[in-house]
Amino acid sequence: MPDAAAPQNAAAPAGDGAARAAAEEKSAFSHPAAVPDATAAYGGHPDQVIDFYAPRGTAGPGGPAPVVVVLHGGAWRAPYDRRHVSPFAAFLARRGFAVASVEYRRGAEGEGGDGRTAGRWPDTFDDVAAALDALPGLVRRCLPQADTRRTVLTGHSAGGHLALWAAARHVLPEAAPWRTEGPPPLRGVVALAPIADFALADELGVCGGAVRQLLGGDEGFARHRPYADPALLLPTGIATTLVQGRTDIDVPQAVAESYAEAAARAGEVVGVTLLEDVGHFPLIDPAADACAVVAEEIAQLAW
Repeated sequence: MPDAAAPQNAAAPAGDGAARAAAEEKSAFSHPAAVPDATAAYGGHPDQVIDFYAPRGTAGPGGPAPVVVVLHGGAWRAPYDRRHVSPFAAFLARRGFAVASVEYRRGAEGEGGDGRTAGRWPDTFDDVAAALDALPGLVRRCLPQADTRRTVLTGHSAGGHLALWAAARHVLPEAAPWRTEGPPPLRGVVALAPIADFALADELGVCGGAVRQLLGGDEGFARHRPYADPALLLPTGIATTLVQGRTDIDVPQAVAESYAEAAARAGEVVGVTLLEDVGHFPLIDPAADACAVVAEEIAQLAW
């Protein structure tokens, strides 16, 4: 499968860095898609579905398994769906977690869309909010062995953004249709190389200008950013850890650090785990040591 968040910045990396990134990408996408144990709809659109993976091991001290909600990346673009992250979801299930992998509407394909546009405003956000609202009931039906009281959100790249955003719905502007009265019932968020600061990501041209596309172009960027940028939705009061590769050329380390600095200014401590000699894709590659680090970060919050 093609790169789910291909670097499309004006200045492409050269030399060993580019070769290493290509090798990491190839490894991450070398695994066959993992078939879920169940799939359930949270809406009427074909993309409004959640795949469920039953736990196949023990993640902690016993009892019902914690729930890990996975939000896939791919720069919010249509060609990149939840299949590319399914080996990661199955990996977490083998570590003893009950896993819910969320699909959502991305850039339009077919008539009126070429697959290169990032996201749909407001559909992408509508879907993530609806999926999280429906999740407890769907988990009880599809994974009765799971404990929704121990739910952790995780997401990679654009999915990392959506995980941070979903955990911040209670601090959205009052006019936001997705705003909730109180914080979500989460044990925490583990965001993997997240597009976490829209101003900096836009400045750096992350994923070929995907942030500006997601928000509806130049006009939408200014109007919609207060409703969508995790760096503006702080503090959340939700335990949050960012996992970031130091050699990531798709979503640079500076983006995660900028979010953590914004959190600190808001009076909140956000953990940042920086991994040496790790790029963008090992975080979701079951064959990579970085993926085990991610599982451990999730376990620390889940238990």
